[in-house]
Amino acid sequence: MARSLYLVPMERHAGTSLLSLGILDYVLRKTRRVAVFRPVIRDEAALRPDKTIDLLLSHFRLDQAYRASYALTASATDELLAHNRYDQLLNQIIAAYQHLARRYDFVLCLGSDSHHEAPHFEFNLNVELARSLDSPVMLLTSGQGRSPEDVAGTLRQARAAFRARGCPVVGLVVNKVEPARREEVQMALTHDLELDDGQIVVLPADPVLASPTMREIAEQLNGEVLYGHNQLERQATRVMVVAMQMEHYLDRLSDHALLVTPGDRGDILLSAVLANHSANYPTLAGIVLTADQRPSAVLTRLLDGLEEIPPVIAVASDTYEAATELYHVKSYITTDTPAKIELGLQLCAQFIDGPALERRYGEVEPRGISPRLFLYNLAQQARANRRRIVLPEGSEERILRASAILVREQIAELMLLGDPQEIRSLVNRLGFELDLRQVTIIDPASSPQLETYSEDLYQLRRDRGLTREQARDLMLDVSYFGTMMVYLGHADGMVSGAVHTTAHTIRPALQIIKTRPGISIVSSVFFMCLEDRVLVYGDCAINPKPTAEQLADIAIASADTARLFGIEPRVAMLSYSTGASGSGEEVERVRTAAELARARRPDLLLEGPLQYDAAVDEDVARTKMPGSQVAGRATVLIFPDLNTGNNTYKAVQRETGSIAIGPVLQGLNKPVNDLSRGCSVEDIVNTVAITAIQAQETPEPALA
Repeated sequence: MARSLYLVPMERHAGTSLLSLGILDYVLRKTRRVAVFRPVIRDEAALRPDKTIDLLLSHFRLDQAYRASYALTASATDELLAHNRYDQLLNQIIAAYQHLARRYDFVLCLGSDSHHEAPHFEFNLNVELARSLDSPVMLLTSGQGRSPEDVAGTLRQARAAFRARGCPVVGLVVNKVEPARREEVQMALTHDLELDDGQIVVLPADPVLASPTMREIAEQLNGEVLYGHNQLERQATRVMVVAMQMEHYLDRLSDHALLVTPGDRGDILLSAVLANHSANYPTLAGIVLTADQRPSAVLTRLLDGLEEIPPVIAVASDTYEAATELYHVKSYITTDTPAKIELGLQLCAQFIDGPALERRYGEVEPRGISPRLFLYNLAQQARANRRRIVLPEGSEERILRASAILVREQIAELMLLGDPQEIRSLVNRLGFELDLRQVTIIDPASSPQLETYSEDLYQLRRDRGLTREQARDLMLDVSYFGTMMVYLGHADGMVSGAVHTTAHTIRPALQIIKTRPGISIVSSVFFMCLEDRVLVYGDCAINPKPTAEQLADIAIASADTARLFGIEPRVAMLSYSTGASGSGEEVERVRTAAELARARRPDLLLEGPLQYDAAVDEDVARTKMPGSQVAGRATVLIFPDLNTGNNTYKAVQRETGSIAIGPVLQGLNKPVNDLSRGCSVEDIVNTVAITAIQAQETPEPALA
């Protein structure tokens, strides 16, 4: 039976999404088999997904249908209660929960949060359900604008109600506390509630989490979006009512301000749009036009001819009423707000002691290594010794979005290649958070290192017929410039390929950085994050048909890569035959490769030839190769050729929903990694983390 935790918010907007993110982020390091369950949802959430459930399912890529995440709608609940069918109500909820409990290791239950007109009934229903589901309870309340005594009273009564019904309360969380008072509030509550250290968590309020997006403002004010439909994820951190003349209000603008002005003030609208485009003024969140007024026909014609206008929303309310309503707009963490997601995870990781919480309600039993744990370890390992990673495609949107995460997470020190003004303009226009003060931007064409790099390339390649003029032309190519930075130690690693081809990324590395001593070939691996384990596949991206000697090199390099990332290598050299059961040129090539690899690295657990099923399935291995230390338990699988490897990794990825991280290049003197041109932001973040870890282990080679 699954372990579970029942999270009960004491009022609406207490921070269920924030806390749920933190809890699942921790649990997913233990097991991938995790589900989310809310007994009763609002009626509208049956048609338009519940924000919190949708966030958790999407962000963590949980293997769970949305319909399985709840039992009943509010109206269905009321209908059962109206006919005195309380037992039927409980039975339907328990049946829906147990459907998940049979399939998953852990279920996070989200208590109802005041959709009902009778909050007292709703609270009692949560108590009854926690008892019925045999689930430990975590209580959540908001500390915003409340005294410690008031908060303590709420938690004391709620805790007593659950305990009276035999429900263990394993955690108390107070959210949205003024940061300067956080420690004071925690000490007061620990004393008032007679708690041991660590039993209560106090989370500080954060202005970014509290700042609504322009989309939320438009939805909650029933506004009409006139312009900026593609920029509605901008966040408004300040509301500024503008009625004064242009020359007076412009000096008062601040970053992410939301301007509220009567809809007939075309002068304010136009000047605000121009200020947003100007490098001399801050970036606005958007503009709200009040009193049900729209821009004049002349102004509309002018605005329609401009590009990238910030969001402009028209509302029916007058200016004072609209400004008042804006202060009551609620901000949510959703799949469309990646900055809030990352910040929420950071807050929870900083203030919630996951292991201590787990000890209080029992261990979550893992069924294997989860992808979440592997990805978490990547970030932790990279962060422990940050390296300088150059990203040649610095003006590509996905690269910049990934850079924002990498900077926030402090995974690496980033160096972007490209025109600084173009990069800054793109960041401002897209409206996402990237502190460019923490990023080094280099334009190869104007770099003081251009001539030095060109001469170095000439000296390296002149024996191959390269002229000084050709060397300088090549050095204007961002891939060559970035590679030279790595070669000379001005960067520790490079990640490219979001725009450029694999050949364009790898060719400079082969010409300049070259292979490590004793390695004859550059190859690649994919980290295949299956449901219960992580396997290493090589080579699935670079070499079409390696020789036996090259296969041996690939096997050794792949084993070393696996060990570097915390995977104990047990290497299977794959073929269509296992052991001595088959023959033929292809089998003999793999058999020879296995012999060569074992001779060079007798310390490795390595077996070959092996069929795939014999390599990964213990039952098959007992029949086909009994007594093997690798068969049935292989963690590193070496494919005989690119055709087999590439098709296999894609088939496994698509058919099982596994996460495939790579290709990760191996065999170079210094790390350079290639991205797919269809890569996601998450792919870029993971590849940079991998490159940074490789750089931590890379010895300084003697320069040629």
